[in-house]
Amino acid sequence: MKKPVRPPVCARALAGVLALVLGVAGLAFTQEGIGGFDRDALAAREEFRLGVQAYNRSAFNEAILSFERALSFRPDEPLILDWLGRSYYRSGMEDTALRQWRSAVDAFKENGLYGPSSRETLVLSSRIETVRNRRSLFSLLDDDIRYVASGTFPGLSGDVRIYRQPTAVLPLEDGSSWVVAYGSNELVRIDANGIVRQRQRGPLNGFDRPYDLVRGPDGRLYLSEFRGGRVSILSSQGEWQSYIGAKGRGEGMFVGPQNLTIDDEGYLYVVDYGNKRISKFDPDGAFVLSFGARSAGFPGLLSPTGIVARGGRVYAADSAAKCIYIFDRNGDYLGILIAEGLRGPESLTLLNDGRILAADANRLLIIDPDSAFIRELGLLGNSRVRITGARADGNGNILAANFEGDEVSVMTPLDDMAAGLFVQIERVITDDFPRITVELQVQDRRRRPIVGLDNRNFLITEEGRVAGEQNFLGAAYRSEASDISILMDRSPAALSLRQDMNIAVRDIRAVPSRIVSLVAAGEQPLHERIEGAEPSLAALTAAARGNASTYTPFWRFDLGLRLAATDLLRGAKKRAVVFISSGNLGERAFEQYGLSELAAYLANNGIIFYAVILGGNPAAEEIRYLSEQTGGQVLPLYRPEGITAVLSRLGSQPSGSYTLSYRTGLPTDFGRAYLPVEAEVYLMERSGRDATGYFPPME
Repeated sequence: MKKPVRPPVCARALAGVLALVLGVAGLAFTQEGIGGFDRDALAAREEFRLGVQAYNRSAFNEAILSFERALSFRPDEPLILDWLGRSYYRSGMEDTALRQWRSAVDAFKENGLYGPSSRETLVLSSRIETVRNRRSLFSLLDDDIRYVASGTFPGLSGDVRIYRQPTAVLPLEDGSSWVVAYGSNELVRIDANGIVRQRQRGPLNGFDRPYDLVRGPDGRLYLSEFRGGRVSILSSQGEWQSYIGAKGRGEGMFVGPQNLTIDDEGYLYVVDYGNKRISKFDPDGAFVLSFGARSAGFPGLLSPTGIVARGGRVYAADSAAKCIYIFDRNGDYLGILIAEGLRGPESLTLLNDGRILAADANRLLIIDPDSAFIRELGLLGNSRVRITGARADGNGNILAANFEGDEVSVMTPLDDMAAGLFVQIERVITDDFPRITVELQVQDRRRRPIVGLDNRNFLITEEGRVAGEQNFLGAAYRSEASDISILMDRSPAALSLRQDMNIAVRDIRAVPSRIVSLVAAGEQPLHERIEGAEPSLAALTAAARGNASTYTPFWRFDLGLRLAATDLLRGAKKRAVVFISSGNLGERAFEQYGLSELAAYLANNGIIFYAVILGGNPAAEEIRYLSEQTGGQVLPLYRPEGITAVLSRLGSQPSGSYTLSYRTGLPTDFGRAYLPVEAEVYLMERSGRDATGYFPPME
């Protein structure tokens, strides 16, 4: 067999120069004069290549410098402006990023390269709109949001019966959901794409009209069985373990158990519909008490349905009385939360912000238990509607079990339907060229991660053509791997709290996360030396305490936080900075980087901020702000629950990071060509896309 003939080195070099001069993939580099080369175009091209490579190494400051230099040679080049905006965005400078992206849109139009409705300008315009309008990380239900049906999980598909008469839904961290199928006596786990992944039908004798499902603090599931007159205890995977109660009128017995809730101490409350009462059990199923009978000042439960526990109070709905009552943990009647305005309340669910989601006939309501204010979120307009259960999932939707319609409706905020998904190609890896690896981030417009996606949700294209051999490599939500970078307060106040530091470091080391670095935020922040991937407690404690001479009133929180956060960029997708602090930030806290820039730097790179406060001191408002904006917490060191349990949940946090690969079919021009790639993501009626590019390895 003959070896392929390659052009001489000088010929290849000349071809590379011509490609640089004439331009590739939308870069408007041109030749000037007969036989003359545009030296500015050559310089811009090289700086642009260096900037793209730096960006894909997560070296965003370096990328910014390269792209700025490229623009100095080729002002108003739209592709360079786009990449410069990306780099500023990942560096936390969102206002500057928006300016660059707006300039890129204008340049695309002015240069006549792309029309106002072209894919490039549409992608840029959508990104600008999302970033500009985004208000707060992990906001749950805005007061002005209206929910509309965006899809369904039907019980019947053609002639195939999937399940029958759903009464409740329990969303899971991986984007799937348990559907309680009353009519077909089973639990059906359905993924985000509506595909059945698992069925559970109980012990040998099966479930007997299952009705509601809740999860306990230890992960176990509790399932009420309406006709069976009992509650089943299941494993976290849905396998049957044991029963609570039996049919009857006595204590701890049921006649038609329906809705369930668990309070913050782990106690289970069961609505006993037939006995018109609520029974309370400990986590292992031992009966504690029951309540709901008529008493002085209380008319008694007539048709109890939904129930939810919050802050030492229990809220119980009555569909016959069309109201919601309030009780304490011991079942003592406290009054009425909602006395009018309800049509037939079925289920109550506590949301993360402390408000209550209620299913009321054919509509979804949001109820503030502090003010008793009610607002309608949305309704199902089908002819056959009875919402018996509704819960918010991890993707910003509400899943509503429509018993009469024999389906689960997916309700999505109207604004999210219009805005679509926010897709970012965060990194392109060419180490195994021509196989390309792409890391993407998929979020909604509020930065909430979209979980539960798989290969069927993604489409990668090159210059409008479907990329070859697309392969789904993984999703961060499926992994519990997590990284932590510890940031140490080096203020004089912290110097007197070094014993507390020892305790904080001991508790952090007990967390099942990899400790990537320990940064001392002195006047010149630096990495304290910690040995190995799993440093000993003694080494970690010594590094945390540091040298007394490094504690100074001029310590730099901003530089220390940037350094600690940057250490996490190339590691696990679930990551956090843990700040050990006396509670104050000092006079030079934001000398170089502002508070909003620091918050954006963390949030735009998926880094959570936790603060461990020493000495019983209050935390500065700026510390609380960073925690709130990144989904973290402020943790007093001596809180009753300790700090380890909270930090240990880092590995189970949702993540919208996905990794795919494909085989490129584009010509490389010996490594000098800029190769475009576009990723589109689809989930039911929502979609989003991002377009970027990369330089292949030099030949």
